[in-house]
Amino acid sequence: MQNDYDFAVVGGGLVGAAVAYGLGKRGLKVLMLDEGDVAKRASRGNFALVWVQSKGLGMPRYATWTRASSDHWPGFAAELREVAGFDLAYRRPGGFHLVLSQDELERRAASIQRLHNQDEVEPYHIEVLDGDEIRRRLPEAGPEVAGGTYCALDGDVNSLKLFRAMHAGFVRNGGSYRNGALVDRIEAGEGGYRLVTQDGAHTADRVVLAAGLDNPRLGAMVGLDVPVRPLRGQVIVTEKTAPFLDMPLSTIRQTDEGGVMIGDSQEEADDHDVMRPGINAVMADRAVRMFPRLGRLNVVRTWSALRVYSRDGFPIYEESPSHPGAYVVTCHSGVTLAAAHSQILAGKLADGGLTSDFDDFSARRFHVSAAS
Repeated sequence: MQNDYDFAVVGGGLVGAAVAYGLGKRGLKVLMLDEGDVAKRASRGNFALVWVQSKGLGMPRYATWTRASSDHWPGFAAELREVAGFDLAYRRPGGFHLVLSQDELERRAASIQRLHNQDEVEPYHIEVLDGDEIRRRLPEAGPEVAGGTYCALDGDVNSLKLFRAMHAGFVRNGGSYRNGALVDRIEAGEGGYRLVTQDGAHTADRVVLAAGLDNPRLGAMVGLDVPVRPLRGQVIVTEKTAPFLDMPLSTIRQTDEGGVMIGDSQEEADDHDVMRPGINAVMADRAVRMFPRLGRLNVVRTWSALRVYSRDGFPIYEESPSHPGAYVVTCHSGVTLAAAHSQILAGKLADGGLTSDFDDFSARRFHVSAAS
């Protein structure tokens, strides 16, 4: 029997939407199954950076992958603007990471040096700057800023517009979207898969699991071990203010709409409790010390989100060894990697599957570590 779809993508967040959009624009018949707004969706709680610097320590292939996605982002943003009919506020002016002590600066510089000393890392330039040079480039930076790093490859985007644009582009390209369609079972059959959801059953030749923290449950149905865990992050948002920060920082960014986002916390947790005044106070204190003018702004909202982290923090891309045509795609950098997922990864899947250059991202790496 002929299946309903070429691909079923389970998950409608930034990762699932990027893969589904990339598959659909290649002329494939694609179904996106989304739990909907009741999902603990990291996509609506992210910091919206398209970030390269400092990524890849411990896995050189991830540094290369992140750089490739960053390089694809300008064309990707232009494509989505055309297909969705609105601008994503994407920019790539470079980005800063600021520190408040000489010790922090030395540790940051040493980490970057270790990153670039790894075998197989493609070199790119990250400047280590003292406080005076930071204040020359960022005149609003406060006197307590001891220095920082700068990378010309970094940027940011309006992530809600990105999310909407990929969904709009997916539907425009002929994709089928099902909301409120939590997958209860995945059943393998000859020539494909049957996915049983709350709104009925669907069949597809191949399936991509991109459901974030639900991937361990779903993966077990198709012979995939997906060792991911929730890592909570807090975000503070100020009232809108006159433009003063024309490039993003790793912990502070002024959005295209004028508000300032502050956020760099990481907590092992499995709930969205935002009542963490101690953590928010530390983030706010550091932000005001970096940019004193922030102390005069009102906070209009805070939120938290559960990031999707593997054991080592790097993505997992893998085809099931026991269920051919069933894949898992999971990462915590859904914004940065959206271009790579749509422009590169989806193309590999459409052409027949993951190639050997994705082997480093397989979950088999955790089994090797355990055996050694």
